[in-house]
Amino acid sequence: MKSKVTRLAALATTIVLAASLAFAAPKALKTSAKDVPPFPGTLLNARFVYVASYDGDLFNPNLLPEDRQAIVTVQNAMQKWGKFTLVYEPRLADVVILVTSRPSEDILAVYDAHDLPDGQYLWRMMGRSGLQPSETPLITNLEKAFEQAAAAK
Repeated sequence: MKSKVTRLAALATTIVLAASLAFAAPKALKTSAKDVPPFPGTLLNARFVYVASYDGDLFNPNLLPEDRQAIVTVQNAMQKWGKFTLVYEPRLADVVILVTSRPSEDILAVYDAHDLPDGQYLWRMMGRSGLQPSETPLITNLEKAFEQAAAAK
C-alpha cells in the first residue's frame, strides 16, 4: 500500500514538474518587422563578414558542436544572401557576427570588426531555435533589419 502511494506521489510530482517546464520554456522566435531592432547605418557599407562563436572560431577544438553548427549555418546563410563576402580571419572583416546556440536560446550579434575585442554589439537578436540548419529566423531578421536600414538611407 505504501509503495502505491509513493509511486502515485512520484508520478504526480513528475507531471507537475513537466507541465511547469513546458510553460517556462522560451517560445519559438516569430517576429514581425516592427519587432526587429534597426540595423546600424554605419555598417551598411561593410563588405566582409567573419562568423565565429563567443567561445571561439570554427576550428577551435574546444568549441561545442551546437556552436560549430551555428557558425556553419550562419556562414551558409551569408553566402546565400550575397550582401557580404565571407572571410576566415577577423582582421580581414568589416563586420563580425558572433553566435551561440543552446537548447534554451540562440544568439546572433553583429559587431564592428574594428572595435573588437572590447566593442559593444551593434545589433543582436535572441530566440529559441533561431539558428537551426533547416530554418534560421535570426538570419531572416538580420536581413530584414539590413534592408530596412538601406531603404531608409
